[in-house]
Amino acid sequence: MKIVLATLLIASLVLSSSLLQPTMADPSFCDSKCGVRCESAGIPKRCLKYCNLCCQKCSCVPSGTYGNKSECPCYRDMLSSKGTPKCP
Repeated sequence: MKIVLATLLIASLVLSSSLLQPTMADPSFCDSKCGVRCESAGIPKRCLKYCNLCCQKCSCVPSGTYGNKSECPCYRDMLSSKGTPKCP
């Protein structure tokens, strides 16, 4: 009986770990959200580049063209190699 339970436990752990893969946001979702976010940016190409990188990783983009980063903690907390906010 213990062997059966141990086997079931191991099998369930293996199956559940395969389901916990990080999800990537749909590129069309990121394009549309980042388009809105960067529409009034001073350097729109750079804004779109970094917004899309952040969106792909976090699967969310804060609303509006500036601020509201508390809506998406992952987006808010990403930092560049210099320690500055990476996401616009």
